[in-house]
Amino acid sequence: MTETDAIAFFHSLQRFGIQPGLERIGLLCEKLGDPQKRLRFVHVAGTNGKGTTCTEIASVLTAAGYKTGLFTSPYVLRFHERIQIDGTEIAGEALAAVTQKVKAAVDALNAEGVYPTEFEAITAAAFLFFLHARCDTVVLEVGLGGRFDATNVISAPPVCVITSVSLDHTAVLGDTVEAIAGEKSGIIKPGSTVVTPASQPSGALDVIRKTASERGAALRIVSPETVFSEAEGSVFGWDVQWNGNVLHIPFGGAHQLENAALAIEACILLREKGYSVSDGAIRQGIASAFLPARTEVLSKDPLVILDGSHNEGSTRALADFIRTRLAGKRILAVMGVMADKDVSAILGHVLPLVDGVIAVKPSNPRAMDAETLCNSIKKHNISSIFFEDVFLGIDKALSDLYDNYEVLLVCGSLYLAADCRDYLKQRLEEWDREKKQSATYS
Repeated sequence: MTETDAIAFFHSLQRFGIQPGLERIGLLCEKLGDPQKRLRFVHVAGTNGKGTTCTEIASVLTAAGYKTGLFTSPYVLRFHERIQIDGTEIAGEALAAVTQKVKAAVDALNAEGVYPTEFEAITAAAFLFFLHARCDTVVLEVGLGGRFDATNVISAPPVCVITSVSLDHTAVLGDTVEAIAGEKSGIIKPGSTVVTPASQPSGALDVIRKTASERGAALRIVSPETVFSEAEGSVFGWDVQWNGNVLHIPFGGAHQLENAALAIEACILLREKGYSVSDGAIRQGIASAFLPARTEVLSKDPLVILDGSHNEGSTRALADFIRTRLAGKRILAVMGVMADKDVSAILGHVLPLVDGVIAVKPSNPRAMDAETLCNSIKKHNISSIFFEDVFLGIDKALSDLYDNYEVLLVCGSLYLAADCRDYLKQRLEEWDREKKQSATYS
């Protein structure tokens, strides 16, 4: 099996769709020798901020000297991003080798009338890879919900985190924050300590508090104000005072203070439970954490920002970032969205803060076509044109940016970010070289 074969195998399981439940993943892991039972985890659920919080926790544990696995979804640029050790993605050869074993187990289950889904197979592959690599700890991001998510096949971790809860995937998880919080709270297990933000909607926080109490789990409620004494932010992140020293958070947006506070509290709890995690490792780990498309600055001059916010809560956070960090600047947005998301909420948050929009269609079957998105944007009295081709849209945006705007913001979907990030960086590098050559000859 090659690395291409491995990825194709996982994608072939998409035909089974999303089927919440722990029976299939339990049987699959059993076929593989239950690797999850021989690993230690930090488990992270929530609607927004999971990826950043997971990455920060994993980065701190790596800085503390632990061999740390990280399992996240979805990926932005490459499938391999989903499975990492100490910040390095799984190699193609390793992916092929572990997938061969998972495929054999899946085939055996198929013969018994059991059909694991794509996410279940990937989760099992990650467990097996992390075990064979002898990881000390794995930071495990929930895929969808929590209670019946494949990652919840694990035993009680010492620490779990439930990040900000808002309305998303309502068809599967419920149409109230209370119902969604109930699903997220499914990761809470007896003996664990759960960390969650004080900013949770009151109904969600009540559900989390009640579940923790019923299951004999301790609860830590955290806010940036209780963790950081001072904070100074810019488009490039935050410099905060923490335990008498400056700590750099390399992600912009006020919500990133909360994510970092959750990550730090999780690491302090691990220290209380026997991990050797110094304050220096926390500062180093947070500062070196990286995730693409989280208000990522691709260029300073011109200012180009890439963001993968794609639901009500995350686009509200993006809007706050625009108001506080880009106030008074003329902003051109390139937007592409998934048709099954709350498009009205996404547009409602972002459109009042930008001066023009180029609508594009990400390369995903769930994507809204660019013309439909453009027409929806125009209803907000915002100037908009559309390109079904993402790259043509980017080219037009860069041309307009140099002449008429101060900021280019690419947003609306992680799938759009994946489509255009490399191309956008390439075009910006070309423009920078041309500018330097022009200055040399002038």
